Amino acid sequence: MRRPTLEAVAARAGVSRSTVSRVVNGQPTVTPDIRDVVMRAVDELGYVPNGAARNLVTQRTNSVALVVSEQPDRAFSDDPMFSTIIRAASLELEAVGKQVVLLPAGSQESQARVEKYVAGGHVDGVMLVSGHGSDPLPGALTRLRVPVVSYGRPAASVAVPYVDGDNVGGAKLAVGHLLERGRRRIATIAGPLDMTAGQDRLTGYREVLRDSDRRSIIAVGDFSRESGAVAMRQLLADDPLLDAVFAANDLMAIGAMRALREAGRSVPDDVAVVGYDDVEAARYTDPPLTSVHSPHAEQAAAMVRLLLGLIQGDPAEPLVMPTRLVVRSSS
Repeated sequence: MRRPTLEAVAARAGVSRSTVSRVVNGQPTVTPDIRDVVMRAVDELGYVPNGAARNLVTQRTNSVALVVSEQPDRAFSDDPMFSTIIRAASLELEAVGKQVVLLPAGSQESQARVEKYVAGGHVDGVMLVSGHGSDPLPGALTRLRVPVVSYGRPAASVAVPYVDGDNVGGAKLAVGHLLERGRRRIATIAGPLDMTAGQDRLTGYREVLRDSDRRSIIAVGDFSRESGAVAMRQLLADDPLLDAVFAANDLMAIGAMRALREAGRSVPDDVAVVGYDDVEAARYTDPPLTSVHSPHAEQAAAMVRLLLGLIQGDPAEPLVMPTRLVVRSSS
């Protein structure tokens, strides 16, 4: 027997060939009633569209997208946090026979491509990483009715389930530790304030200092090494007597330590330094860096499980994981 064609499905459903093609390719421009008619014709004729039969019948591609809202040079070469998230998510998906599609979305053009790709029905769900306040993707993907979860509390005002670390609590651990060590003029290098991790870690810093009647000394970076160095120079210029700094991630802390060394300040004798994330490099700085350990691999695995549940129709609640302080010689 000859395999049924698109034309045969169209004739059975009483629609055009292009309408059948749109349904087959998962495009969202077909009304539900027309789509049901086409799918019924597909089932009756046993139409198999070039390897996409499973997608048509079960509404599953067995692929999910991991969307990173950063430029590729930062996401894939500079910050080790991203590689940890990607590796952990991939392993969790591989264990259940699914694959991850990695999609950079650090520009308006790439965001539009991601939206078009997801609208085409190529993935069963989306994991968002490194969202910024102006990022349009959470809202756009929600309107497409695609299951979406976020790594980190979303910056956009869109109701998207998420997995995050306790950023406020982690920052409090860091600043409380510096106070316990007798530091009196504690500065911070905050992360980007259009990201919830940057906002929450700054909140934790401010709350501890407010409760101890200390003034805040703040500079803002972008989570990169160089921004940490620049911010540290600014802080030294603003307050030459500062004796501690809490950086909102380890890369900025490493940059800050370089700037302190260049300024002739000893770590930790003159200025104690604490970072955040506890990346592998923190163990090998000179001196080794005290850091707040955020369980990025565990969060990524939990994000995958949350998304898989959403795809199956399960309810989803935000999940916030605890952090802990790893004390090393820098403080």
